This record gives sequence, structure tokens and C-alpha cells, in this order.
Amino acid sequence: MKPLLAALLFVASPALAVDVPSGQPLDLHEVLVDRVESETWIRFRFIAPDITRDGDAMDYDAAAGDMMHLCTELALPYIQHHALAGEVIVISLADRATEFGIPDPEATQFFEAFRPVDNTCIWEDL
Repeated sequence: MKPLLAALLFVASPALAVDVPSGQPLDLHEVLVDRVESETWIRFRFIAPDITRDGDAMDYDAAAGDMMHLCTELALPYIQHHALAGEVIVISLADRATEFGIPDPEATQFFEAFRPVDNTCIWEDL
């Protein structure tokens, strides 16, 4: 079932460069708020040109710690600052800008979902 895109769309313009533990270059591309079934999901979409599905550069295992860091250090303060509420935070990394909800087989994308609990990000096995 395709999620319904809510009226809220926050676009980081120009892209906001972000520091992460791995040192890979990241830019915040956009923040989306949408409903998936009965929950509100807040999606933080980043451009991470060094990620790869082949393991030659920044593979998923190396980027996983960055996604937890982004949830804790960027997403939680962002949500509080903008007075947003949601049950799930999704951190996504893509090697190029992609349109949300439109398949791009050429793009490499990594995703992680978290539940915000007591100002902490709890990894969610979705």
C-alpha cells in the first residue's frame, strides 16, 4: 500500500552539509512527513554520493552508524525545533537525488527506521 503524502514538506534548500562519524560527505536533501497506515512517519532524506551496493566505497555496514547518529543528533532536534510529532523516523541515504516514491533502479539507497522514545532513537526492525 502506497503511503499518502501529507501536506507537510520541508525542503533543505540549498542542501545542508552534515558531519557523521564515518566522515562520508552527506547533504540533507529533504524532510517529508507522511502517514503510513495509522502512524506518522518523518523521513529525513540525505544525498550520500559515496555509498555503494558493491562494497567498494561506503557500504551499508559502514553507513549504519551514521544513520543512528543522524537520527539522534539531527532528526530529534529538528523534530523538536519544528514542533513535529511522529511515531517513526526514517533515515535514508541515496547516492543521488531521487523523487520520493518513484523507483530508480540505478540509485543506491540505504534506509533505517527508528522510534523516538524519551529523546532517544530506538532502531525499528520494519
